[in-house]
Amino acid sequence: MLVSKGRFFKLEFVMWNLKLRHSVLFFILVSLALGPLAHSLLAMPPTQRTVFSNGMVLLVSEEHTLPFATVQILINSGSRRDPSGQEGLANLTARGILLGTSKRTITTIHEELDFMGASLNASAGRDYTLLSLKTLKKDLDKGLDLLIDVLTRPTFPEEEVQREVEKALAAIQSDEDRPEVVAEKAFQKALFPGNPYGHPVRGTKESLPKITREAILQFYQAFYHPNNAILVVVGDITTEEIHSQLRPLLEKWPVGKVPEESFKAAFGREKQTVKIDRPITQANIIIGQAGVSRDNPDFYALSVMNYILGGGGFASRLVEEIRNKRGLAYSVASFFDPGKYPGSFQIILQTKNSSAREAIDLSLEQLERIQKEPVSEKELEGAKEYLVGSFPMRLDTQAKLVNFLCQVEYYGLGLDYPEKYPSFIKSISREDVLRVAKKYLHPKINLLVVVANLKEAGLE
Repeated sequence: MLVSKGRFFKLEFVMWNLKLRHSVLFFILVSLALGPLAHSLLAMPPTQRTVFSNGMVLLVSEEHTLPFATVQILINSGSRRDPSGQEGLANLTARGILLGTSKRTITTIHEELDFMGASLNASAGRDYTLLSLKTLKKDLDKGLDLLIDVLTRPTFPEEEVQREVEKALAAIQSDEDRPEVVAEKAFQKALFPGNPYGHPVRGTKESLPKITREAILQFYQAFYHPNNAILVVVGDITTEEIHSQLRPLLEKWPVGKVPEESFKAAFGREKQTVKIDRPITQANIIIGQAGVSRDNPDFYALSVMNYILGGGGFASRLVEEIRNKRGLAYSVASFFDPGKYPGSFQIILQTKNSSAREAIDLSLEQLERIQKEPVSEKELEGAKEYLVGSFPMRLDTQAKLVNFLCQVEYYGLGLDYPEKYPSFIKSISREDVLRVAKKYLHPKINLLVVVANLKEAGLE
């Protein structure tokens, strides 16, 4: 599948993908049984879109089955905006808005959340920052007041900021003991030299100590503006309630000038191997290359092609060849990671050190195979049925729907996207799959990252 929510892909996702195939079987069967009528099952709950006078976009979707609401604010201020030498600044700014305001200390914020039984979180990704609130309907007015306070009046207390820096440094140190994360960081660094996507969202142990409170405040003042934000509310509310409670507060938030962006989509273009020696029993392997952006017109053909190659769990060719036939890996998967700008394509797997070379060769064979011969009609139809049939799983909780709506607005997909999605997928032909495989996959100039006991793997 194509993954667009964050940079780090963990092996847990592979297992989730395998389990998901069973949970979505019902939807696939319904799609087959109802034919065209199944399209209506993909319709999103009614959503109202409003643009405030200060440029902020508001999306409201009523969902009254449970007495709570989920609110999410997207700020177009991800780690790709980090200045050189201050990697991690976007994420520290996101974390910092929860550290205190002109009205509330961090202790007061936590006390209010505990009293309401609510949650409030903020974090940055490579493209944007998300601020999320979940609260009971009866406490929505209090929750919204707190949300707007941290969003518009943060003070970034020096002592609390330093604690966040220390936490981030500790997490980076801890990641050194996670070979899958070590591999991913090495892959991103090698694939994106001189590219804003090339550094970890959290930053590095070299950059974080250089980030000051003043730098965080300047980043906040540059990007945290209503005309650079999307607000989504889903839950036991009405559009009228949200407008009456939020509009007076948010329209006081003044418009700001957002810095112009010059994104250099640079990639490592030569065949490259990165080997990292660790005293471990399992080799962690990533094979990959440059990917695509979310607005690429071949996005849906790539979705189908990748499902067949390695995104389809037990139905994929990589799993069949590497796991089922030879038992070399418990999990193996491929995915595109599209963003606002071109991201990556990756095959990830773990195998015994002694079988690392064989697993790598088999993966490359499957890349070449899908470029040389059309996929079977059975593979094509299976991929389409799964991708369409599993789509409702993206909308079945408030949290998922809030995130989905943010994505829809951010990427300009349109509120009728769920209704159009089946036709996008069903229009893909075997010729389309072959065409995009030839165009976007480059097995001869791949980037290979291996974290393993290199002597046991025969890769010294």
